[in-house]
Amino acid sequence: MTSAAAVTGPNVAAEPPLAPGGHVDVAILGAGFAGLCMAIKLQAAGRHDFVVFEKAVRLGGTWRDNTYPGCACDVPAHLYSYSFAQNPRWSRTYAPQPEILAYLEDVATRHGLHRRIAFETPITELVWDEAARHWRLTAADGRSFTARVVVSAVGALHVPAVPDLPGLERFAGAAFHSARWRHDVELAGRRVAVIGTGASAVQFIPEIAPHVERLTVYQRTPPWVLPRRDRPVPVAIGSLFAWVPGLLRGWRAVQYWRREAIALGLAYKPKLMGRGQKQSARFKERVIADPDLRLKLNPFYTLGCKRMLLSDDFYATMARPHVELVTTPITEVRPDAFVTADGVERPCDVLIFGTGFKTFDASAGLRVQGRGGRSLADDWRRGPEAFRGVAVHGYPNHFLLVGPNSGLGHNSIVFMIEAQVRYVLQCLRWLDERRLEEVEVRADVQRAYNEALQKRFERTVWRSRPGSAWQLPCSSWYAPDDGRNTALWPGLSAGYWLAMRRAEIADYMPAATGAASASLGTAAAESERVA
Repeated sequence: MTSAAAVTGPNVAAEPPLAPGGHVDVAILGAGFAGLCMAIKLQAAGRHDFVVFEKAVRLGGTWRDNTYPGCACDVPAHLYSYSFAQNPRWSRTYAPQPEILAYLEDVATRHGLHRRIAFETPITELVWDEAARHWRLTAADGRSFTARVVVSAVGALHVPAVPDLPGLERFAGAAFHSARWRHDVELAGRRVAVIGTGASAVQFIPEIAPHVERLTVYQRTPPWVLPRRDRPVPVAIGSLFAWVPGLLRGWRAVQYWRREAIALGLAYKPKLMGRGQKQSARFKERVIADPDLRLKLNPFYTLGCKRMLLSDDFYATMARPHVELVTTPITEVRPDAFVTADGVERPCDVLIFGTGFKTFDASAGLRVQGRGGRSLADDWRRGPEAFRGVAVHGYPNHFLLVGPNSGLGHNSIVFMIEAQVRYVLQCLRWLDERRLEEVEVRADVQRAYNEALQKRFERTVWRSRPGSAWQLPCSSWYAPDDGRNTALWPGLSAGYWLAMRRAEIADYMPAATGAASASLGTAAAESERVA
């Protein structure tokens, strides 16, 4: 298995796997962790009539796009991998970006996937053809294809979010988002401004701080930061895992259940998060002597409401003499400076946005038109919604991977991806066996499922309780102002796995019955299953 060495350059198939106007049984959108997993499992099931449409010149998804200094996973490396392709030779406890990308390239090569990937083919439109009972796909350059089934694996967080700052267009220096890192911009000896202190920022800030003349970090909300305890994995351990695969599987299980235990506080008893808050506070006090700086970095919400961050050196970096933390809002951007609400002007040569991504939306940058001309963007105007995170009423033979309410705040998303892929494969068998002409979730089932799901959030750390001494108000991309959490699964990932073991055909509507298919089941019964 490929280890720390990064793969250099794209690995593009010699010939496109599908000519313009061609038809394929299954079209997969995206060649990241989810899309590759879907492709591998299709092959394993004996289904070879598929194509992976990838917008870029190489595979990798988020691990291709994010190349900022210090980029690494915040899930232990031995857990952040496919269960069927475990890597015994990760170099560190938390794998760095080049190593994860090399792992994905290696897995794709060993399964012969490059010849099935249509690189540089961003699909911008999906239209359901009701007469032909297939999807019409249109690429950005006008090429068109058709597919009986579409599996959207475009990723939950891939569209950078950039704040609308007054006067930003006048800034004369280099400005870029962490997910679009400008490696051609020299930071040494420059005055650098970073906006945001989220998951990416706490990784790259310690990496760039030693090289810049001055670093100004603009923070809106302080994060909870816990020690990462990242360490090199001894070569001998990697060799032992390679020689005795059972040990690797056992260590992976230990890592999984350690992470799974965190969900007890997140989803069932938020008081349990107090232990982690105390650990973070002690960590900060050991590293930062300045009480004013500690106060600026002190979160006033329950740990877990926003994404929990891991870093061994973020706090130490913020205490460096040439690093300034600014919590006053920016009111004006000038060609070479930023002005905050208190009237202070701070000079700047380079601006880096560490402001994260837009909330999950499979319709972002992709027009999806379903049955009867309905639009996914319109259906999701109040927020994305799906059944079990994979199916949406009104869009036959269309499946999502890492869809609404299948994200995690505590464990490996790869675990969730594998559960979803197994579920989708079961649905595809219904088409092959002619038990259904089209696979489309029933409207009443989807509605009941999501109503029950949102009720489950009432007991979680993501739903603030006014007047509570232990759970303070919190707003995040997990749960926006309307209170509906459309990003996360509100429970143990093991619970999701159990729910996804068996796809129930009664949840889906035969094409011949349309809306009358409600006779196959009741919304109340579905509500009981979810709760």
